[in-house]
Amino acid sequence: MNDPLDMSGKVVIVTGGPRGVGRGICLRFLERGAEVVMCARRDADAPVAVGDRKALFVEADLKQLDAIQHVVDVTTERFGRLDVLVNNAGGAPAADAASVSPRFSESIIQLNLVSALHFSQLSNAVMQKQDEGGAIISIASVSAIRPSPGTAAYGAAKAGLISLTQTLAVEWAPKVRVNAITAGMIQTELAHLHYGDDEGIAKVAATVPLGRLGTPGDVGDTCLYLASPLASYVSGANILLHGGGERPAFLDVAEPTASKD
Repeated sequence: MNDPLDMSGKVVIVTGGPRGVGRGICLRFLERGAEVVMCARRDADAPVAVGDRKALFVEADLKQLDAIQHVVDVTTERFGRLDVLVNNAGGAPAADAASVSPRFSESIIQLNLVSALHFSQLSNAVMQKQDEGGAIISIASVSAIRPSPGTAAYGAAKAGLISLTQTLAVEWAPKVRVNAITAGMIQTELAHLHYGDDEGIAKVAATVPLGRLGTPGDVGDTCLYLASPLASYVSGANILLHGGGERPAFLDVAEPTASKD
């Protein structure tokens, strides 16, 4: 039987690919035989490679439509097709919603939502012409489905990304499947900026029902599934990849009384 996770002959674009979650996604597809193109404003210090197979890096400011078009053009000219797009680029530094500048908020929404829409449009145009169509996967965040204090624009943009996923799945079917992954807390090389030192990271991890933070490889595994024939009937879905979610705060302060019955 053919391995449904074999990506040999497939071409994948991963936005924001050289580091963190993007790197984990790139490595998973490289491991399974795909040709991988990653794009960001700057390359990683170390190659993203598996053996002698290396991801192709294309420099691009994803807030610029021309740059997005350039990435798609380079990919199709080099490999002749595009099978999978992973909209992974994003993020936001902390900022108080009451005082943050409008320009900052617009930039965050541009990167986390608008660039994903533009990349999806241009990729869909290629995929619709292919006999096998294609798959688009967008990396959202738990900030989209719960309060996001300190990153209001980011949370709103990621919520928009989930809505966008559901709509595009309807508009672009049956040729192109469109799905989202709502990622929880992921341990990357920048985890200390969010959670503190090793002790702080361990304390945060202990709040997750599965007892650990997610890894870039966990996100890569889920992308691999959504891009594969195993997910041939999955479109418009939002997979919650958060280790079981977050323990409700009220459980730590509630003092229930015994029933008198």
